[in-house]
Amino acid sequence: MSFLKPKTHIEQGDIVILYLSVNSMHAIEAVPTIVNKKGETIQHVFQTNYGSLKVESIIGVEYGSRVELSKGWANVLQPTPELWTQTLPHRTQIIYTPDISMILHQLEVRPGAVVIESGTGSGSLSHYILRALKPTGHLHTFDFHEARADQARDEFKRHGFATYVSVYHRDVCNLGFSTELDGAADAVFLDLPAPDLAVPHAFKALKLSGGRFCSFSPCIEQSQRCIQELTKLGFNEICSMEVLQQESVIKTRSLPVIDLEFLKLPKTNESSTPNAEETKTPKELKKYLTSSNPQTLPGHTGFLTFATLPPNIPKA
Repeated sequence: MSFLKPKTHIEQGDIVILYLSVNSMHAIEAVPTIVNKKGETIQHVFQTNYGSLKVESIIGVEYGSRVELSKGWANVLQPTPELWTQTLPHRTQIIYTPDISMILHQLEVRPGAVVIESGTGSGSLSHYILRALKPTGHLHTFDFHEARADQARDEFKRHGFATYVSVYHRDVCNLGFSTELDGAADAVFLDLPAPDLAVPHAFKALKLSGGRFCSFSPCIEQSQRCIQELTKLGFNEICSMEVLQQESVIKTRSLPVIDLEFLKLPKTNESSTPNAEETKTPKELKKYLTSSNPQTLPGHTGFLTFATLPPNIPKA
């Protein structure tokens, strides 16, 4: 249950992030034995680029500690949604932190909120939503693929989120979110090939007091069709954006200091000019900390379409 709250020590059954480097992290389950493909119970040994780890040895170890591998060492970290996004098993293409941070902000996800999500996919966004809405909120997440829905349900249970999430196997574009959720949601998020087909169902699911809507689409045509449906149903504050993460390049630059004192000297006549001794550039250099844009820009991720449903819109 290592996702639920901060912990000091690793307990048996915890999900632990084995941190080797920024680009090399692994999520492992802290159990002493596992069952192999032949159905045999064997010792749990995890292999890395720096050698093997006997997983039993990390049980009881303090989170953040350095642990020895057969050819090096690693750190054991408590999982967060950010770390889980970088290590989770991919069942589908996932949404990453830059887009997720904007989605949570725009949907106003907070403790006590009721959020509907479709589709669940690999559960990357779901973990962020669950962290934001617990302990009194609830996530209803839908996926049309039965195996993915079952895998996500099992994953949430193992991570300790079962109380805060309900997972459904359902085609929401054709069947909606079910009548039980009509007027129940504070926010609706869609990650679907044809989000415009699910917009009327999202309209029904949002509370009579209003709510927020978001759709993630890789193509602008999907976003355009979604916006048309949102406009027909009375949504306002509609906008579409693309979030691109860009790091500034920080460098120390040395620049020469030019002595301009000669400009203060009175001129004897109109044609007088400073001599070479007065205008020469001194060898003194001054260091400045500068910031510039990287030479390569990040690639396209997807378009986020946001909208607000005003209160008391008739839904008949």
